[in-house]
Amino acid sequence: MKRHGAIILAVVLAAITALGMICQVSGQEKTEQKPTSKEASGFSIVRVVVGTGVANKEPVGIAESFPASTKKVYCFLQASDIAKDMEVSLVWFHDQDEKLKTILPLKRGKRWRTYANKNLRGLKGDWKIEIKDAGGNLLKEVKFKVE
Repeated sequence: MKRHGAIILAVVLAAITALGMICQVSGQEKTEQKPTSKEASGFSIVRVVVGTGVANKEPVGIAESFPASTKKVYCFLQASDIAKDMEVSLVWFHDQDEKLKTILPLKRGKRWRTYANKNLRGLKGDWKIEIKDAGGNLLKEVKFKVE
């Protein structure tokens, strides 16, 4: 009977930890930090770059600045050690305005490469792409300019 009690206690503690519940600390609420590690998100981001295309499953034309004549850019994401099938979102911002949100699958396994593209519509200035998990937690961001 003691053995079953210990197992139940371990399962309950693991569930509470995994849920990342909001806890009370000295009468003030403290929320969980956004995931930045493989343990928190269920995978590792190996590479996130912006380029002018994708060829043979690899990004091309990688840069941090693009001429205004660039019609479309691609955000390429490589992940590793994906614990289970899941989705991530790429949220595209021009200055502070959200322009597009793309949902991309990540399949369970050692490595997964994926990408999304955005028509720039001649919008010059600062751009940012936020990579978020299914819960909306920011995992990484990449910035670029259109001049």
